[in-house]
Amino acid sequence: MADSRASALASLPSVDRLLRMPQSDVLIAVYGRAAVTEAIRAVLEDLRAAHARIPQDVAAAVVGRASERLQAAARPSLRPVFNLTGTVLHTNLGRAPLPEEAIDALRDAAREATNLEYDLESGRRGERDDHVERLLCALTGAQAATVVNNNAAAVLLVLNTLAQRKEVPVSRGELIEIGGSFRLPDIMRRAGCRLREVGTTNRTHLADFAEAIGAKTGLVLKAHASNYAIEGFTAAVPERELAALCQARGVPFVVDLGSGALVDLRRFGLPPEATPAQAIAEGADLVTFSGDKLLGGPQAGIIVGRADRVAQLRRNPLKRALRVDKLTLAALEAVLRLYQDPDRLVSRLPVLRRLARPVAEIRALAERLRPRLAAWLPPGVGVSVVDCESEIGSGAAPRQRLASAGLALRPGSNRLAAAFRALPIPVIGRLQDGAFILDLRGLEPADEARFAAQLERA
Repeated sequence: MADSRASALASLPSVDRLLRMPQSDVLIAVYGRAAVTEAIRAVLEDLRAAHARIPQDVAAAVVGRASERLQAAARPSLRPVFNLTGTVLHTNLGRAPLPEEAIDALRDAAREATNLEYDLESGRRGERDDHVERLLCALTGAQAATVVNNNAAAVLLVLNTLAQRKEVPVSRGELIEIGGSFRLPDIMRRAGCRLREVGTTNRTHLADFAEAIGAKTGLVLKAHASNYAIEGFTAAVPERELAALCQARGVPFVVDLGSGALVDLRRFGLPPEATPAQAIAEGADLVTFSGDKLLGGPQAGIIVGRADRVAQLRRNPLKRALRVDKLTLAALEAVLRLYQDPDRLVSRLPVLRRLARPVAEIRALAERLRPRLAAWLPPGVGVSVVDCESEIGSGAAPRQRLASAGLALRPGSNRLAAAFRALPIPVIGRLQDGAFILDLRGLEPADEARFAAQLERA
């Protein structure tokens, strides 16, 4: 057997011979000669390993395996997936999908030079915030607006600008921690200010803030309760009262909303979320919120409020370090323009369209897909249409669930979930109560054919 293997190893074709094969010419045209050469050498090394079996038609096999290697290496790391987890704004899956208008704007801005910081009327240097500031002010009632790369950066910039080496009173019930062990107290330390906890976990009163505000106070911060809710014997200070206290004491009042809903979601049958316009109307000097959550745009941290306070933020050197690029601004502007036509907003903005989908529509989709999925599944795995519950995600309305429908695959297993992730367009579901659940709120009718077709090809 050793002699036989030695003979087989000796018969392995050379790299040069393999590169002259017609199949290699095709690969070279796609991937380049250097990459194909490296892939062929790697396959030959595998065959020389003691455990590798050498195929009969070795030359064709080597080039075939090299092609597989090249295809795998060329596959982008960042790939589209079907988000059927039931969490519409899933942080790990990219949060809000962009509308076509924003995608078109991204493409146009990426292709050419733009007037990012150039005033076309005067021919002088401009301000990149100008492309979205007017729209943000119109939608929120603020005097001015600026944009950084996410809401954590927005909070960091505000704290560092207005409260460096000063105290920031915050209710103990609002000392949030969100995904990735991101904690508000940690951001405050990095911003160079000192946390002043007021009240208790479940009850904070206006008198608690009044006692905490003094000569060392930089600003008062009210933070959105992200991903949790405090119920029962509770008390919180209304923003209007807190704003009036801060104004009387001469300290800025800042509201961190996080979720970024620009309209009253109740008009779409969704749980209510506080809006920047409400916070501004109730007296906040500055309001921060995200661009890629309920707003439905690209990742961004948006700050709106008083013109003099926004001007202070722009003068901070951190603003340049945290600024966004032309692609983000192009997409954000396109999304904000959709809000100028509220009657068609739910049909044009993907995040609202998915959140507001009727359950009957989702269940009908599940009924259509069930037999096609059943034909793809291995013996012993059953599939049924089930009622389930979706959540908005990314900290919005943490106590509320949206009635939905989906497909339950039983028995569910990690192996089954991995098989769905291995599809050309990976399908991400959730394991729950012994089943693998595909919540179809995240699969729009326009994607139904793509979803089913890849099952049939797999």
